[in-house]
Amino acid sequence: MSLKISIITITYNSAATLEHTLLSVIGQTYNNIEYIIIDGQSTDDTLKLVEKYRSKISTVISEKDNGLYDALNKGIEQATGDVIGIIHSDDFYITNTVIEKYAEVFTQTNCEAVYSNLYYVDKNNPNKIIRTWKSGNYSHGAFLNGWMPPHPTFFVRKELYKRLGKFNVEFKSAADYELMLRFIHKNKIRLSYLDMFTVNMRVGGKSNVSVQNRVNANLEDRKAWEINGLKPRFYTLYLKPLRKIFQFFGK
Repeated sequence: MSLKISIITITYNSAATLEHTLLSVIGQTYNNIEYIIIDGQSTDDTLKLVEKYRSKISTVISEKDNGLYDALNKGIEQATGDVIGIIHSDDFYITNTVIEKYAEVFTQTNCEAVYSNLYYVDKNNPNKIIRTWKSGNYSHGAFLNGWMPPHPTFFVRKELYKRLGKFNVEFKSAADYELMLRFIHKNKIRLSYLDMFTVNMRVGGKSNVSVQNRVNANLEDRKAWEINGLKPRFYTLYLKPLRKIFQFFGK
């Protein structure tokens, strides 16, 4: 019996880019996908787009939330799949076989989570690659050297969220980093690397849109180590943003 894979998209006034996201999920060749939309009561045409493809979507919830990570936690609570993936409403899968490839890795390796590679693309021209995030193989201790996988490529068995917890809503922009630090570095989950580019992410993510936001994100990164009782090296939190510079040369 094939793994059931839940895909979560959270939306809020996402009409400009959402259809691309929806089609990239609905068009997947894998036949055991549960698609969940968590909307924050959008006032644009987001819900009209969702309704257009409603027959292909398993669950739609539209209500007020307490931000990005609260909405993601709602999606995780709704998910009934063996594995959970997250694709944001301005991102999209590169090919229609992405979920199929993830399922193969989970089945063949019996791992608890899988990550892959990601392209940052131009907001208005998604065919134009801005940055290349090639994750590489993981070895324990990589987080100390500023490493992390791209979160939109991080697929996790639901059992892990039950055992290790969901997103920490005290964070504004680094809850994904904190969760992966907690899962991978602290708890040493069984992790596999799918060496292919699976997600196109439009530039302009919340933690990258300004210098001040980047400073705030760095402070949250430090907090992520502290609340997990972990100690980074003196250079860890400087290497993390520096790694992004090299992504501009990998196109």
